[in-house]
Amino acid sequence: MDSSLEMFDDVPQSLEGDMSVPSRSKNTSQPGAPDFNTLDEPIKETMLRDIRAVGVKFYHVLYPKEKSSLLRDWDLWGPLVLCTFMATILQGSSDSINDGGPEFAQVFVIVWIGAAIVTLNSKLLGGNISFFQSVCVLGYCLTPVAVALIVCRVILLATQTKLLFFLRLVTTMIGFFWATYASFVFLGESQPPNRKALAVYPIFLFFFIVSWLVISHN
Repeated sequence: MDSSLEMFDDVPQSLEGDMSVPSRSKNTSQPGAPDFNTLDEPIKETMLRDIRAVGVKFYHVLYPKEKSSLLRDWDLWGPLVLCTFMATILQGSSDSINDGGPEFAQVFVIVWIGAAIVTLNSKLLGGNISFFQSVCVLGYCLTPVAVALIVCRVILLATQTKLLFFLRLVTTMIGFFWATYASFVFLGESQPPNRKALAVYPIFLFFFIVSWLVISHN
């Protein structure tokens, strides 16, 4: 009996362990990652955090200097909101057959299919950016065009003259060039140096078509 007790006494104390699991642990594997478990986060805080993230991306498009935010933390909420907003504003009125505005589905298809084609062209040219990252950038870069659309709709409330049409044209052109420049800032470095011109042309054409819908709608 004594020998058996001595055998248990020889068991090393290192086998003892702590079964407690911390409820919140810091995540240092990725820069900028939240230092808490988002599964324990209230729904309100999650929604507010996502809304702030979308707002930050809109700001970076309007002031295109910081390049990593749209590519690192991509999402499709902003592009979806912009596309829905523009399609709603540009769609033809139900009480006028010859209104001249495109249908809601037409704008939706032009934006999303156009962004997909531009992204596919970028990948075929050897771009080192993922599909959804490129669609995210192109969608967020519609912000200047959407702002131009709002200004044009306000101008259309007045009696139209050549001067007001010129203001609409200038506003739309500013939104077009701003959107093209912002998208090139974010996507330009992902293309091979000798193929940047081939990658910029589809982007130019994509925003030109959307801007044409803005200026041609009356």
